[in-house]
Amino acid sequence: MPRVKTGVVRRRRHKKVLKLAKGYFQGRRKHFRKAKEQLEHSMYYAFRDRKQKKREFRKLWIIRINAACRLNDINYSRFINGLKKANIELDRKILADMAMNDAAAFSAVAAQAKAAL
Repeated sequence: MPRVKTGVVRRRRHKKVLKLAKGYFQGRRKHFRKAKEQLEHSMYYAFRDRKQKKREFRKLWIIRINAACRLNDINYSRFINGLKKANIELDRKILADMAMNDAAAFSAVAAQAKAAL
C-alpha cells in the first residue's frame, strides 16, 4: 500500500481547533494538544451550564417572589396555592418581574391569591 501523508487533513483539523481556542491563555490557544483538551472541558462546561442556567434563574425568581409576598403578608407557598385556586396562570418569571418593577400590580395579584384561599 502507498504511504498516506496527512498534511492537508491534519492542518485543517488543527486550524479548526485552534480557531475555536481563540482567547484562551498562553499555550491553551497556541498548542494543538493543550487547546484540544481545553476545548473538550469548555464544551462540557457550556453544555452543563446551559441546563444549570435555567435552574439558577428559577431559584432567583422564587427568591424575588417570596420577598414580595412577605411584604404583602403571605408566604410563597400559600401565594402559589392561591394563584392556582384563583386560576391565575402567571409564570414565575413574570411574577418576579412584577415584584421588582410593578409593586402595585403584584399587590393586586397577591390580594386575589389571598382571597382564593
